[in-house]
Amino acid sequence: MNRDLTAVSSSRFSSDDNNAVSSTDSSTLLSLSQDLLDSIDQRNWERYTELCDASLTAFEPEAVGHLVEGMPFHEYYLSPGPDGLSRQSTISCPHFRMLGDVAVISYIRLQQSTDDAGVVSTRAMEETRIWQLQDDRWQHVHFHRSPAGSITL
Repeated sequence: MNRDLTAVSSSRFSSDDNNAVSSTDSSTLLSLSQDLLDSIDQRNWERYTELCDASLTAFEPEAVGHLVEGMPFHEYYLSPGPDGLSRQSTISCPHFRMLGDVAVISYIRLQQSTDDAGVVSTRAMEETRIWQLQDDRWQHVHFHRSPAGSITL
C-alpha cells in the first residue's frame, strides 16, 4: 500500500478548542496509524521510514525498559526476510488529542497472527503514538507500547 496520507488536511484545528480534533484530522491520523501498523506487520521497512522521523523515540517491550532513540533498533525487527508469520493489526477504541502541531493517538492494538504451523493467536497492546507536523507532513516521532492485560489487587 503506497498511500501518501501524511499531507495535512485543510481543516487542521477547531477554532474553539486547541485540543479538539476535526473529523478530517482524526480520519487522517487513524489512516496514518493503520498504515504504520501495516508496514510493521508486513515488515515494510521502506514505508516505515517514510512515516517515521529519523529521531523516533520509543518505550516498548523489546527495549526491556529502555528508551530507544533512532531507527536502527526498529530496523532489526523490520528487516526483510521470512519469519513464518502472517500478521494483521486492528486499531480498537482510538482516542485523539491535538497539541499545537502535535497529535496524540492512543488505542488498543489487536494483532492477529498465524504461524507456519497454522496456529492462530491474538494479542492486545496498549499503544500511544505521537505524530508531529513537519513541513506540512505528519511524521511519527514517538510511541509507547505495553501489553494490555489486567492485574489483581
